[in-house]
Amino acid sequence: MGIIKVENIRVYAYHGCLKEETKIGSDYRVDLKIKADLQKSASSDALKDTVDYVFLNKIIVEEMAIPSALLEKVAKRILDRVFAEDKLVSIATVAVSKLNPPIGGDVEMVTIEMTEKRKK
Repeated sequence: MGIIKVENIRVYAYHGCLKEETKIGSDYRVDLKIKADLQKSASSDALKDTVDYVFLNKIIVEEMAIPSALLEKVAKRILDRVFAEDKLVSIATVAVSKLNPPIGGDVEMVTIEMTEKRKK
């Protein structure tokens, strides 16, 4: 078993419950950590035998581009696609952070984090 992390992916997106948030948009940070069997790729040195982090980044960028009221919905879509599109992933954790959220205070970011295991 091994771990692959794709961290601090910066995207500009249009999520939120307020109309202003979906019109103006905000900066977001996404972190993804996956667990997978990396033994075959460690021996073969072949991209086809591992989890391609370029592909993971693509999933995140595409799902962040779809507006949602809640970050939980975005995180769930990311996790669903990771499991649907890469059979090597056994566990995945995604953290979606809204930077400088409009919550009436000096808050650097608000983060939701979700973890799922592959359903057998």
